[in-house]
Amino acid sequence: MSSSICRPETPLELRNAIGAWFDTPLGLALQAREAAALREVLPQLFGACALQLGRPGRIDLLDASAVPRRFVIDVAASPGAQLSALPEALPFEHKSIDLALLPHTLDFAIDPHQVVREVHRVLTPEGHAVILGFNPWSLWGLWRLWYRGRGVVPWCGHFLALTRIKDWLTLLDFEIVQGSLLFYRPPLQHERSMERLQFMERTGDRWWPLGAGTYLIVAKKRVPGLTPLRLSGQRKRLMGRPLTQPVTRA
Repeated sequence: MSSSICRPETPLELRNAIGAWFDTPLGLALQAREAAALREVLPQLFGACALQLGRPGRIDLLDASAVPRRFVIDVAASPGAQLSALPEALPFEHKSIDLALLPHTLDFAIDPHQVVREVHRVLTPEGHAVILGFNPWSLWGLWRLWYRGRGVVPWCGHFLALTRIKDWLTLLDFEIVQGSLLFYRPPLQHERSMERLQFMERTGDRWWPLGAGTYLIVAKKRVPGLTPLRLSGQRKRLMGRPLTQPVTRA
């Protein structure tokens, strides 16, 4: 597992540094692109309760979700976050969450593999995990080689390869059902330069598909030997499942 050398080192200070970076022109542009991709994915995922692990920026990334009950947890009380907890120790019971959104959560987690295990624990059978992460094999990865030693967000993050994430998910009996690569422009903070390079977003999928700055993965939790039942519309309305209320974990 990669070790993070982010400075500042405490979870609260790191969370504030992440939020500050996502408020920069580059961070806002990345959020907008990822939010647009989520608006294409989330309406297809259903359930009673959705959980977002961390709120890196100001954009509501769950706004397109059809799930009626939504929780956002963060390491500190931040705008839009209802609960304070670490992603490695989620304050939810087993099999109580239908949809888990991880917006760069693994990039900055203390133990990203443990986060994936926790997500598996709280997800219901056939529940979905949606993961956004930085792609190390990209122009963003090259920038990281230069800035990582300075402990600057986001370059001090883990930048986990897609292959590693897929291995973790497969070991936990997840099935990857969808994926996409996003944001082909280099990580420049100059807004005019970014506007001139907008053409890279239109041609990236065709000419350099593996060079995107971030990736999006949708994985479904499978339970061996379980055959999901399809309920009629009337039975779905009648069979409401009570939701276990979360309790903040230190």
